[in-house]
Amino acid sequence: MTAFVDLFHTVLGPTAAPPLLLVHGWGGDGREWSPHADALTGRHRVIVPDLRGHGRSPVPERDNTPAAMAGDLAMLLTALGTGPVVAVGHSMGGQVVNLLAVHRPDLVRSVVALDPAHGAHGAELDEIPRRLAAYRENGSEAAVPLVAGAFSPTAPPGLRTAHIRTMLGTPGHVVAQAYAGMYTDPGAVGIRPHSEAYLRRRTCPALTVWTSAEAADWERGTLREPGSRVEHWDATGHYLHEEHPGRTVRLIERWAADRAAKQAAD
Repeated sequence: MTAFVDLFHTVLGPTAAPPLLLVHGWGGDGREWSPHADALTGRHRVIVPDLRGHGRSPVPERDNTPAAMAGDLAMLLTALGTGPVVAVGHSMGGQVVNLLAVHRPDLVRSVVALDPAHGAHGAELDEIPRRLAAYRENGSEAAVPLVAGAFSPTAPPGLRTAHIRTMLGTPGHVVAQAYAGMYTDPGAVGIRPHSEAYLRRRTCPALTVWTSAEAADWERGTLREPGSRVEHWDATGHYLHEEHPGRTVRLIERWAADRAAKQAAD
């Protein structure tokens, strides 16, 4: 049985404001959401955690997986008494917030997933065994080339270096366990057929933003929830929320406002 972790987190904004959860990805931490949290505070109660094994949160020896991370978030939101949140996640964090929405629908009003770690197929799928073996042998150092190649030519100066440093600061066993938890462990949902099955179990509205047109087209075909939609952002890197922080903030604000208006109308 997985033991839950008491996550390091920050909470900004009025207690009575609509709650918003911002979740980072693999080998990252909550600091990447700092510009967004500043911009969203005031209209939202913004909760920014470091996932287990990442940043300032405790580092378990085992179970550093998206499923366990979703369980930690459920415990955090329950302890904070937030009620249902708009759950925003990038990359692995996108998988985590969707798992949270599937397993604890009482805690998630809607989801915003930014270039989420699901839907792997084709060349990406073929690379998974090799990458996992490298992460198990060499930890975070083996993940640096993947991170370094994840940015567009117009990414802000220093962003690539910041993420390389953050990845290198992530314990090697966490890097490997989290990757296996995304794609190869029993019950992992990162490979496309498994992704489709678990996305069908999601009952709340969801907005997904992809940097791949092919992935966006695929996920549009999986949508079941009324109000859900998929966008494609062209010519941007995987860390789209940091390459385009203003655009991301506007996206989140519009989505949250539209869903609140729809709920009020119903």
